[in-house]
Amino acid sequence: MNPNLIKITLFLTLTACFGSLHAQDDPSMLNLDRIYASGEFRQQYLPPSKWVQNGEFYTKLEYSRSGPSIVKYNTATNEAEVIASTDNLTPQSTKSPLRVESYTFSKDESKILIFTNSSRVWRANTKGDYWIYDTSTKLLKQVGKKFPASSLMFAKLSDDNSSVGYVQEFNLYVEDLGSGAITQLTTDGGNGTINGTFDWVYEEEFGMRDGFRWNQDGKHIAYWKLDASETGTFYMINNTDSIYSEPIPIQYPKVGQNPSSCKVGIVPIGSKKTKWVDLGGSTIQNYVPAMQWVNENTLLIQQLNRHQNHLKIYRYSLDSEELKVIYEEEDKNRWIDIQYPDATSSTWGENSLKIVDEGQAFLRVSEKYPWRSIVKVGIYEEGITKLKTGDFDMASVARVTDKYVYYHASPDNSTQRYLYRAKLNGKGKPELITPEGNAGMNSYNISPNGAYAIHTSQSALSPRVVQIVSLPDHKNIQNLVENKGFYGKLEGLKMPTVEFQQVKLDEYDADVRIIKPINFDPAQKYPVLFHVYAEPWGQVAKDDFVGMWNIFLAQQGYVIVDMDPRGTPCLKGTEWRKSIYRKIGRLNIQDLGHIAKEVLKTPYMDNERTAVWGWSGGGSSTLNLMFQFPEVFGTGMSVAPVANQLLYDNIYQERYMGLPQENKEDFVNGSPITYAKNLEGNLLVVHGTGDDNVHYQNTEQLVNELIKNNKKFQMMAYPNRSHGIYEGRNTRRHLYTLLTDYLMEHCPVNE
Repeated sequence: MNPNLIKITLFLTLTACFGSLHAQDDPSMLNLDRIYASGEFRQQYLPPSKWVQNGEFYTKLEYSRSGPSIVKYNTATNEAEVIASTDNLTPQSTKSPLRVESYTFSKDESKILIFTNSSRVWRANTKGDYWIYDTSTKLLKQVGKKFPASSLMFAKLSDDNSSVGYVQEFNLYVEDLGSGAITQLTTDGGNGTINGTFDWVYEEEFGMRDGFRWNQDGKHIAYWKLDASETGTFYMINNTDSIYSEPIPIQYPKVGQNPSSCKVGIVPIGSKKTKWVDLGGSTIQNYVPAMQWVNENTLLIQQLNRHQNHLKIYRYSLDSEELKVIYEEEDKNRWIDIQYPDATSSTWGENSLKIVDEGQAFLRVSEKYPWRSIVKVGIYEEGITKLKTGDFDMASVARVTDKYVYYHASPDNSTQRYLYRAKLNGKGKPELITPEGNAGMNSYNISPNGAYAIHTSQSALSPRVVQIVSLPDHKNIQNLVENKGFYGKLEGLKMPTVEFQQVKLDEYDADVRIIKPINFDPAQKYPVLFHVYAEPWGQVAKDDFVGMWNIFLAQQGYVIVDMDPRGTPCLKGTEWRKSIYRKIGRLNIQDLGHIAKEVLKTPYMDNERTAVWGWSGGGSSTLNLMFQFPEVFGTGMSVAPVANQLLYDNIYQERYMGLPQENKEDFVNGSPITYAKNLEGNLLVVHGTGDDNVHYQNTEQLVNELIKNNKKFQMMAYPNRSHGIYEGRNTRRHLYTLLTDYLMEHCPVNE
């Protein structure tokens, strides 16, 4: 062929591809610039909001050109009152108002504790500055101003407003708000000793950041003390910010390595002498994922053993120093959860128990029954009552009132969620609150009095809408977030269709979400992109908004298939979820392979043009599918994968897989790296080198194994990016352009 003709053909091909991705000729068609660069498709979100006065009012953080303000609204009438104006939130020493990142009210709601000037610690911005605004005197005062800027953590007011406690450099402090005197309660923080907060793995896997609790009379603080001095240090490398590389150390307990030692202490503010609560057993081989005061004298402590299959809940008396187990749950063949992952749960890290019956009992969500259920346990008198939440899974607790527990569930369709309530006395039948016709994902933030709720709803082709409704009649009072502009943009686009199917999987029906191309023609053959996560912390086949990238791909002519195997947090019973124990990388992968084969029997799906992709656990599943089912999946795009289960953290991997000292073969047999020699198709691996969660080490070990077996592949490393691969200008746009280009090259729309 004429070389010049080759150049012209290549130029035209690249121009056509580039035009598809970036040009904007037809406003009804998406491109990646419109999605990731223009800001055109940004949804609206509800700003930080709080219920006040038992729910008769709520507050919102609002920003104008001049700055922030906190506005109180009458829930029933929407009448507004500014309780902290921009001027109120401007310190006298500066002309600029505070940048309010979050705020909390004192117990009597007369003071507002404001968090600002934050900096990142691991995943979240938990260090910063704190200010207290008094709504009656209109005075704004900084807390801990003698310390360096942006160095305080988890400031909390005592119930009587006399003091504020906080953590600074791994030590606990209390500041008297009247005199300004600061009392240091611990002195040994640092060099691996952590007071009042947590190490990396407690935060990542239990959601625990704030590590101290005031009791109700403000005279004692209970706190966690961790000793991470024996935890191994993993080094990430920063190669971009200096001519010499900089090692970034992180104390990270790999699977099989001992956790940090953990102790519970109670310190009187007056004496500053900590009393340690002896929970028995090893402080290293047991976790303490939660504790809370019931009243000024009674502390509840949750303890979970290293295998995470034996939970004990203790009652500790401050006066008598009596420690007693009042609830126990054990499952020798599986794990026990403290938190339950679900699309409706917004309480990650709030592991405390719901106190009911005027402080006489607590609620525990349990999976010791065929369906996830709620039990009520006496604190002072023995007795366990299983609430009648139905012969189906509850997904998450929304609110507990004096008579009811409100919870999310969906008895007949695991891809959706609705609001139910059950009586706290254990009588009667569960009551559906969400009206018929509200199909999709419905989640509720319910007022303390149970009279109102902030209701968020969405479905596959309908983005988020937020409104206030009255309960239990569910009448709309006002719309908080309508996303009219976003809906208007969608109406101008050529949109796909979405359908849900089920695939028979032994005695179960696995959920599948199928996004069909625009102008769908069942007589045509379409390329298929499977999307997976497939581990206990992710459900992907849900009736929630499909997202702009999926709409773009459907416009290009792809079928997108989300699928959930056994082990995912679907509402299909305890056995469905727990069947994956010691079988991650095997049972879930076999299920996914089976589901994909069944789905591909659909006439309009092209078996010769199939791709699969996923992130994190989904990246791991993508690798396993490419290696274990090369005859099904021709192309794979794996983002931030765990290639070797022995490289991940101990709390997560041991919870679902056991301890490698006892069953190492299960870790090996479930790891993608074990099967890398079977690669036949096209593989792209993407990883951030600054990933403190799933270390870049995973990808480098996988690369070595692929090289050893002479397997061709492609990879992309994003320097210093974390697990979310979002830091740095243009990163998300670049990432999704990379994924899209690879998909279109190796799994093309037109052959």
